[in-house]
Amino acid sequence: MEDEVPSQLVHSLATSSTFKHFPASPSFQHCALISWIKNSIKKKECDFFQADVREDTCKCGYLKTEHADKAIKPEDYTGDTWDRHKHVHEVTTDAFGNIVFGGLGHKISKYARVSTDTNPELLYKLLTEQWELSPPNLLISVTGGAKNFYLKARLKNMFHRGLIKVAQTTGAWIITGGTNTGVMKHVGQAVRDYGLSSLQGKEIVAIGVATWGVIHNRDTLVHSDGCFPAHYLMDVNGQGRLSSLDNNHTHFLLVDDGTHGCYGVEIELRTSLEKCIGRKSLGNSGGTIPAVCVILDGGPGTLNTIYNTMLNGTPCVILESSGRIADVIAQVSGLPLSQVTIAVIDRLVEKFFCSEYEKLSGKILEWTKKIQDIISLPHLLTIFSVSEDNHGNLDVAILQALLKASRSSKSRGIESWKRQLELAIAWNRVDIAEAEIFTEESQWKFSDLNWAMFSALVGNKPQFVSLLLENGVCLRDFLQDEETLVKLYRQMPNCLFLHKLAQRVRKCHRSKGQGLGKGQSGHTGRGELISLTHVSEEVRHLLGKFTQNIYPPSTLTYQLNLSVGDTSESLSKGQTSSQAPLKEDGAEPQRDAGRDLFLWAVVQNNKELAEIAWEQCRDCISAALAASMILKSLAKEETDADEAQEMLRLASHYEECAIGVFGECHDNNEERARKLLVRVSPSWGGTTCLRLALEADNKSFVAQSGVQALLNQIWCGELSVDNPVWRVLICMIFFPLICTGFLIFRRDELIQRQHEKTEEIKTMETMKGSRFRTSRVSLQQEVKPLGSWSRLESFYNSTQVKFYWKIVSYVAFLCLFALVLMIDFQRTPSPGELLLYIWLFTLVCEEVRQLFHDPDGFGFRKKSRMYIDDLWNILDVLSIILFCLGVAFRLTSKLFHEGKIILCIDFMVFCLRLMAIFTISRTLGPKLIIVKKMMMDMFFFMFLLSIWVVAYGVAKQGILIDNDNRLEWIVRGAIYEPYLIIFGNFPQNIDNAELDLNLCSVNGTDPLKPKCPLLKDNQIPVLSEWLTIVMLCVYLLVANILLLNLLIAIFNFTFQEVQDDTDRIWKFQRYELIKEYHSHPAAPPPFIILSHVWLFIRTMVLRRPPIKYKEFKNELPQMEEEELLSWEALMKDRYLLSAQQKQSQCMERRILDTAQKVTVLTEQLEREEETSSAAVLKRLTRLEEQSSKTLQLIMDNLKSQGASAKETQPPTSTGTDGNLDSLTNTSEIEKRFHVKARQFRYPDSKITRFPVPEEKVPWEVSFPSYMPPYYDCKEDGCDIDGSEALEKYRNPEGRTGIRGRGALSRLGPNRNLDLVLTRWRDSERSVLEFLGVWGESRGFLVLPGGLADSAEHLPAPLKKTLGDKIYETLNAKLSEGIKVFEGYVDDCRNTDNAWVETTVLNIHLPRTSEVMVDIKNMSVSSHGSLQWQEVSSRTRLDSNQNDSLKKVAALHKRPF
Repeated sequence: MEDEVPSQLVHSLATSSTFKHFPASPSFQHCALISWIKNSIKKKECDFFQADVREDTCKCGYLKTEHADKAIKPEDYTGDTWDRHKHVHEVTTDAFGNIVFGGLGHKISKYARVSTDTNPELLYKLLTEQWELSPPNLLISVTGGAKNFYLKARLKNMFHRGLIKVAQTTGAWIITGGTNTGVMKHVGQAVRDYGLSSLQGKEIVAIGVATWGVIHNRDTLVHSDGCFPAHYLMDVNGQGRLSSLDNNHTHFLLVDDGTHGCYGVEIELRTSLEKCIGRKSLGNSGGTIPAVCVILDGGPGTLNTIYNTMLNGTPCVILESSGRIADVIAQVSGLPLSQVTIAVIDRLVEKFFCSEYEKLSGKILEWTKKIQDIISLPHLLTIFSVSEDNHGNLDVAILQALLKASRSSKSRGIESWKRQLELAIAWNRVDIAEAEIFTEESQWKFSDLNWAMFSALVGNKPQFVSLLLENGVCLRDFLQDEETLVKLYRQMPNCLFLHKLAQRVRKCHRSKGQGLGKGQSGHTGRGELISLTHVSEEVRHLLGKFTQNIYPPSTLTYQLNLSVGDTSESLSKGQTSSQAPLKEDGAEPQRDAGRDLFLWAVVQNNKELAEIAWEQCRDCISAALAASMILKSLAKEETDADEAQEMLRLASHYEECAIGVFGECHDNNEERARKLLVRVSPSWGGTTCLRLALEADNKSFVAQSGVQALLNQIWCGELSVDNPVWRVLICMIFFPLICTGFLIFRRDELIQRQHEKTEEIKTMETMKGSRFRTSRVSLQQEVKPLGSWSRLESFYNSTQVKFYWKIVSYVAFLCLFALVLMIDFQRTPSPGELLLYIWLFTLVCEEVRQLFHDPDGFGFRKKSRMYIDDLWNILDVLSIILFCLGVAFRLTSKLFHEGKIILCIDFMVFCLRLMAIFTISRTLGPKLIIVKKMMMDMFFFMFLLSIWVVAYGVAKQGILIDNDNRLEWIVRGAIYEPYLIIFGNFPQNIDNAELDLNLCSVNGTDPLKPKCPLLKDNQIPVLSEWLTIVMLCVYLLVANILLLNLLIAIFNFTFQEVQDDTDRIWKFQRYELIKEYHSHPAAPPPFIILSHVWLFIRTMVLRRPPIKYKEFKNELPQMEEEELLSWEALMKDRYLLSAQQKQSQCMERRILDTAQKVTVLTEQLEREEETSSAAVLKRLTRLEEQSSKTLQLIMDNLKSQGASAKETQPPTSTGTDGNLDSLTNTSEIEKRFHVKARQFRYPDSKITRFPVPEEKVPWEVSFPSYMPPYYDCKEDGCDIDGSEALEKYRNPEGRTGIRGRGALSRLGPNRNLDLVLTRWRDSERSVLEFLGVWGESRGFLVLPGGLADSAEHLPAPLKKTLGDKIYETLNAKLSEGIKVFEGYVDDCRNTDNAWVETTVLNIHLPRTSEVMVDIKNMSVSSHGSLQWQEVSSRTRLDSNQNDSLKKVAALHKRPF
């Protein structure tokens, strides 16, 4: 049982990959949804009918017929009157499912009818789990005018485009009212426009939260088991005072409170749902989902929404020029608070609300207070103006508003920047990060961005990965800990490689379970997770067994066991002790962070991330070729055809990258480029670039001139590649010519180049008169020429010479074979035939050597497969088998003749094998490839031709010949003769004129003659001349003209198709031939047997290791390898630069750039036109106002006759009803009155303050309508009457909107004492710290303090917080404290008659004092409630206490 329990992670990986291929059926999903909704979601229903004004209508608004029978009481019923809270109850909902709107597209949305009391968590589960929405990265709540309103064309376009762009790029949810009116209609149109313009991409989620009781045609949505789908008809003209659902929203939550026709029912549930979503975690980060409110137009309800939203800390974006309350706030947002007066708000309301002004005139006071509070939170308020260039687009304005809100006072410094970066990564908006986050103000440490890199990689944000790398993230530091790389693999998206890893982990777990036994297998297996061991093994499987593990097993085993769990002590000790030295020697030098990240991206087929990581790789050519190999291997196992095609495309891309970089390398330095090809790459399993290209079947890379130059060099050996072939052939016979200058060796060319360079330097130095370089050249090591013996050895060990000797030997073997078969084939084998046997034995030994020769470490299985895949090897094996079979028959007297026949056929096979000599030829080699392709075409053609031949032959034979039972003559007549007709051999038995009865047998008794055609009584053949001749004509027409020309056309097509590719294929196959003859013994058969004997003695007797040839695999010294890789990286940069230039100069790129420039110019012209027209209109309005004021002034002067008129003259530059433009230009900065003391809601009560605008705060200002409520909270309850005389206690800072004592302990001033205990963190006095108390109710630190009777004694509540001993000690030191501040404090508990006055004392404690020890002990015992924190602006404190801390920092001369 325990052996069958895999890791939870592995199980989930396997399950997810399985469900990827086998999704649940729609019927099953519907059944599960119906069951969940019926058990979880409720609606509301009226259970008591009481007639309203109309007798057939209930108080709830529904008709009598729409109530249940039990809800209808008798007419004489005199019980309770209808009450919403009492007579409306919850029942199972009956409206949910899919809703289909009519019209084009047949849009399908999901909907559910929910109760107003539904838990928001249930609704979130409905959205994410049942409706399968991905959790949002941003919540956009769009609110405003519920009635249809007009938007200017430009503002409307910008709103549509910006809203959809921000939703699409960030993965946001848009929440609206869901009906087809007002701002909801505009949102729906934006979603519709996106759906029409975008053919693919993520669906925009637009959730409509509407009131069920106001939805028109809602009866079509009702069904007890849900509607799948429900057909909904939008009837805008006939809806009356109801509203239709908007057909462009994707999801609907229809909120039901049991009433009909009441608007605004959904507001409370919508607010709760938005708060619930805002509490959910944002992806993998520790933050929560951000929310933003976008406002267009709007009335009193919208103002309340803005006010409450901003008090909750949610930023708001208001669109200027959208109308009504949005324009009122936009007009005063830039003014000083003291100039936002009642008169200004009144005039703006009258201007923008027009006909509604009369109804709203009584709310101006309250509106002024709320608008003042709104604009006093500038970090939460953003005004989007179309005429301004500072925001650009609405999507940028929305995201900037969220970032601005995150820079609030409670998150300062690096925490604020981190939060902003978290949001930008979640939204995948690199433009916002570049403009707002990575600025000169944000001083990031490189290590602070590692978490961001991890989030960007896991979230597949390639643009952010590039941005982070540009801003200093070091991949080496990021992946320094192997656990980071392991986490990346564990959080890899679902893909084939992850599924294969899961299978490998499960297999490893099972093998471990069997190895450890029953007692330990279950315990160990439960901790099994994906580790680098499994990754390394799987990558090796994809690359090939000839490679090594890319990750050293020593560190990997330790890493694996970290996730296994608690094992025996001896086992863990043994692992760590035995693996530590290995890790130091081999593991660390081979780690390449760029390689690790590139491999991680490639195996999941992620092109963008792989491209970025490849640019960071050191060994870039090997990396590209390895990626091509891995992707092609994965494509073979991928079941999804589209995904496999994507993998093959990406593999081709990296082959092109390898070709591009290698081309740059070869153009720069040919010798170094050749070293790159055969250099051993430790990062990629100890193989070479050339081997990776061959295994990946990268023909284009192998066909490059640089690779072919290397092959030519290996082919010629020490000989120069410029030697003509005829000279090499002559020297093979007349070997003394080798010691002369008849042949050129590479050493000779090197000496010649060195001599020419020396002469050139000497000439330059002679001209310049300097001897410095000559002395340096003389110090260089001179290359000595080869001696005679070295020349002979180099010549005969050359691959080229070995091949020519093999051809000569093979031709001699065929000549001897032919001679034996034709002249000297006796019953007793002759000496020539015996020599032939010996010769063949040497060939067999050579084939065995080739089969077991494995310098690349492929293993016998793959080596055997490679051997069999070669056509020439198959011919070798076939010829040897036939030869052995022929010799066995030949030595048997009864089968002597048959043995000769087999040997003759074998001779044909040996002759076909001779064609292998043409593979090395540049001219004939590609033609052999074409011949192979045509052979396949020939096979299919012969199949087609044989059908026609048999059809005609059987018909002809049946018509002419009567009952011939001789099989051989039947085959000749039915198959052989029709086949010969194609080549012009016309039959004579078809026509009477050419029929000769002497050449056939009448009865078919002569075995040497065919049977004559059917004869009449007069011995005249019964020939249907007209039929047989017509059949022959048709047969020849089809066979000779149609089919043969078809064959010619097929051959022509194959030739044209393969011709361009044959040269590339030939160059690719040429490598194996060169490598085969490079390891071939120098002596040709039959003398090669001597080399075989020596090889056997060397390997089996002397036990010497095999010879390693550096021509194909060369391990460079560390210094040389570092230099070579640095040079390769430089060439890679050149290639990337040239590729970027080519891409920027291509026609498609130029068209896109031109289109973008035209769009920008058009937008600028439109903006300038609107700005100029708006400016002219504003100036005309201004002139009109000034003219009216001037006329009024003249009239007043005339009436008052002089001086009296001047006294009553209103000022034109200042005043509460002055011009907004003049107020805007005012630069005065005035101190604000208390703010917290004027909040609408008094804390911990249901009391609402009387609105007190900023201008009415001072007691000196007349405020006749001021009628504040009385509130006095006592221990035994709350007393609202207020019996005390309050006139003698008046708040020194002005009105607060509430009278009485409130929540304070006494009328008048309430003394408060805050204690700032400071110390130096170290002896160098580098950091000043203060003692804070963690306030669990507030969620941040506070200074120790509280209400006190006087400043001479500590507050009594501190005794519980600090302890008796510390309390008494500090109480004694109170007189030594420095008074930092004393006076009135803006507290939310303040009233008109009671307020808080605070004294702040600073006591600095020496680090060595006894009280410091007591504080440390108290901090430990209080579990962190007492904390020492740095005196800094980054510390989260209340605003008043933060100001006190700033003064303490100034007191100690420390920066804050």
